[in-house]
Amino acid sequence: MIRVCVAGITGWTGRPVADAIEAATDLELVAGVSRADPATFSSVGEALDAVPVDVLVDYTTAAAVKGNVLAAIERRVGVVVGSSGLSAADYAEIDALAREQHVGVVAAGNFSLTAALLVRFAVQAARHLDSWEVIDYASAAKPDAPSGTSRELAERLEDVHAPALGVPLEEVQGAREARGAVVAGTQVHSVRLPSFVVSTEVVFAAESERLSIRHDAGESPAPYVAGTLLAIRAVADRVGLTRGLDRLLT
Repeated sequence: MIRVCVAGITGWTGRPVADAIEAATDLELVAGVSRADPATFSSVGEALDAVPVDVLVDYTTAAAVKGNVLAAIERRVGVVVGSSGLSAADYAEIDALAREQHVGVVAAGNFSLTAALLVRFAVQAARHLDSWEVIDYASAAKPDAPSGTSRELAERLEDVHAPALGVPLEEVQGAREARGAVVAGTQVHSVRLPSFVVSTEVVFAAESERLSIRHDAGESPAPYVAGTLLAIRAVADRVGLTRGLDRLLT
């Protein structure tokens, strides 16, 4: 039985993940963390010191996630990271500490299985195409940009090769910012508007042809539950950081 603590248990994704853990025969929900619910623990450190835990699941905020992850690793608790807001430097620090403590961390910008397939297909396309850019759509209220999904996608594409640019950024005439932000060598354009949840599109282009691969999330957290449970079951067999749900897919 895998003992699980969910940080952000009263949240949009945290609550259905907790319900799914309680319904699973091989998982046990032993603690929840939420500042909004007095029936739960108020901090990750408090929860992990009070109850034996094998895996921490974090669905909190960009401001809280790093501290939560480090607190778990320091206590040799595996972590599944569903919150966005961590930088490449943050992930490097997390990986180093996880290896030192000999525990696993699975982090994904999106725990939807179809979003994981987007990353897998995009990496395959990048092996055959030289040019691409990423468009990142999210709700008007999302404070971080780009989304964790888009950042993760750009970093995975960087492992294949850098995309070609027709006009180098330093030669752009006008507002260079209009070309988007450079994330792991890829131009990423973040759109923040009402009615979006999280959508990620990567556009590949070659002479006289284009290929667009896009993932759209609906208004329900249901797509993220199965992927989170997959990560909970896999993290105990890993040491260090694993980025991307697609790496867990067989």
